Amino acid sequence: MRTLEHFPNLVTMFFTRAREKGDAPFLWTKQNGAWQSISWAEAAHQVASLAAGLKAIGLKRGDRVMLVSENRPEWCISDLAIMAAGCITVPAYITNTERDHAHVISDSGACAIIVSTDKLARTVLQAVLRTNQGQTVIGIDSMRAPSAGVDFHSWRQLIADHPTTLEAAAADASFARGDLACIIYTSGTGGAPRGVMQHHGAILHNVRGCSAVISEDFGWDDEVFLSFLPLSHAYEHTGGQHFAIGLGGQIYYAEGLDKLAANIEEVRPTIMFVVPRLFEVLRTRIAKAIEKQGGASAYLLARALDIGAKEYEGRIRLADRPMQLVVRTLFKPKIAKKFGGRMKAMVSGGAPLNAEVGLFFQSLGLTFLQGYGQTEAAPVISCNRPSAGLRMDSVGPPLVDTEVRIADDGEILVRGELVMHGYWRNEAETARVLKDGWLHTGDIGEIDAKGRITITDRKKDLIINDKGDNVAPQKVEGMLTLQPEIGQAMIAGDRRPYMVALVVPDPEWTQEWCAANGTSCKFANLAENSEYRTAIGQAIERVNKDLSVTERVRRFVLADAPFTIENEQLTPSLKIRRHMIRAMYGERLDALYKG
Repeated sequence: MRTLEHFPNLVTMFFTRAREKGDAPFLWTKQNGAWQSISWAEAAHQVASLAAGLKAIGLKRGDRVMLVSENRPEWCISDLAIMAAGCITVPAYITNTERDHAHVISDSGACAIIVSTDKLARTVLQAVLRTNQGQTVIGIDSMRAPSAGVDFHSWRQLIADHPTTLEAAAADASFARGDLACIIYTSGTGGAPRGVMQHHGAILHNVRGCSAVISEDFGWDDEVFLSFLPLSHAYEHTGGQHFAIGLGGQIYYAEGLDKLAANIEEVRPTIMFVVPRLFEVLRTRIAKAIEKQGGASAYLLARALDIGAKEYEGRIRLADRPMQLVVRTLFKPKIAKKFGGRMKAMVSGGAPLNAEVGLFFQSLGLTFLQGYGQTEAAPVISCNRPSAGLRMDSVGPPLVDTEVRIADDGEILVRGELVMHGYWRNEAETARVLKDGWLHTGDIGEIDAKGRITITDRKKDLIINDKGDNVAPQKVEGMLTLQPEIGQAMIAGDRRPYMVALVVPDPEWTQEWCAANGTSCKFANLAENSEYRTAIGQAIERVNKDLSVTERVRRFVLADAPFTIENEQLTPSLKIRRHMIRAMYGERLDALYKG
């Protein structure tokens, strides 16, 4: 069993691994249809030279540098170089609007911006002109130099013009664990994003805790990561990048969600960080594909799910052994191959995982670990692990050296080096969530006899009906979206006599329904089609049978369009933004209580 060393900062951890790994491949990206790698030694050279270049153009210790880029090798190199120069990384989503970028630039006081492409630069430069800040702009790809008023530099030229040695750069990395590493703006399911101050020690605490899970439960070897969640999100930034560096692993950057399945088969990752929504969709697609094949495939899927449920509940009988063997030898290897064949674990985080989804993949032979955390805790607080007994309704025990307790009102409190130092330039919010060293997460939960945490809901998202009963919306919404007819859903009912729902019908199911019923698939027609609405209503009734009286959805309305990042109804980590959806559909939801 390997144990992660105690590092003083993230830069030292990277340079240490780079010296150990040398010319071994580190960062992979697909170019002209083939995977190309950058070695650890080359990445270290680029980090050191870019750090020297940033200093040469006037950046000083403590300066904030905004980073706007897709997931690619240059993202990782830029992040490490910013920190190696003594500056503070401010990641920003590529989906940000000009207004979003302007908020991050002005709030963080960023004096420089690294941006990857000409297309992304256009939005960024509009925000620069709007705020009159961040006038030093560094372009990764070739792009036209901006107009007057912007000090423009080429990313690659900065590296070429400032050669230095790994030893010199490593010697300059004199930062302490308590020093600020990055300011990550929460994607904001509520109001304007707040800048979470993550120090080096917070992320290193996460890396050590996660490495213990891999080392003790799976064995730490030559790990391969496939990065596809946005690196500007704390979950991927820590898990998909710094954790991978700590393990000395290789990082492949996925080509996009549309090619994710193909990339998994090609790359054959050992560890992936995922969000539940992706696997809710994937579960539906796998089940549909196998059911369409029919015959032996459909039969084996049904048997695999049956055996998986029995294994999970510890009720396998002697009579089940033959079928258990058949599933293990004839079915699970085929599924494993679709996921590369060497997957140790898929770690789900960012939002609650429906237990049925986790059990589905577990039954197919894939180890699915649900984790829990938030940006304010760097972000991982706990993670399921086989040694603690896998429970799909649990997020597992806390990471090593992490204290968790439940407050009198059920709120989960966290203490340890992983906890942020506060929100950037926001003392009021900092004082609200940090009290006596404890992070008040805003989540409601319980801790069982084995020390495993179970999340019941977000404290601020709890719906309290007119009788004072609490309803956890994420539970009900998760059950609704497992129905083939429903793609997305949001329930409402605060201070009301019953629950109502806003439903986004599943597009694939809708196409099939229209074809079977000889009906046009134009939304305007479907919204008024009583048979179509009845079919969706029947799906809701199937869910209602498994809900308490207070949780049941009595009435529903159809959304005009899916919830997306672009219409600001989803966060970049695919959580629904209730306040934005409520602003759009509030009157229609309220009308469900009339008449």
